[in-house]
Amino acid sequence: MPDLSGIFRRSKKAEKKMVQVNTMGAYGKTYLKAMPLRDLSDLDIVKSEVKSGKILILKITPLAAKSIEDVKRAVSELCEFVESIGGDIARLGEERVVICPPNVKIWREKTPISSKPIPTAA
Repeated sequence: MPDLSGIFRRSKKAEKKMVQVNTMGAYGKTYLKAMPLRDLSDLDIVKSEVKSGKILILKITPLAAKSIEDVKRAVSELCEFVESIGGDIARLGEERVVICPPNVKIWREKTPISSKPIPTAA
């Protein structure tokens, strides 16, 4: 029997269901992983985890306890890395940094710019 599937018009409901099925298959599982950053040598592990599609939350206090200069170097290197792969990076408070692969973006609230002068404490 010949294939007649192209002759009949699909209903809107059937089209919507096909779109949902197709888009659901496009999303793989994304894992969130928390880990401490103890040494600059840990950066290679961080980069490979992000390249594999994981979202990382890094606790930077173990490295900060050793050297603030190393923290600055690590954050700078991670920012360059994330920019090169099209990912995203943000600070979470004073102790943590979140790094996302290219398929995940971090929402940032835009603060309105006011033309009024900012009050200062006297």
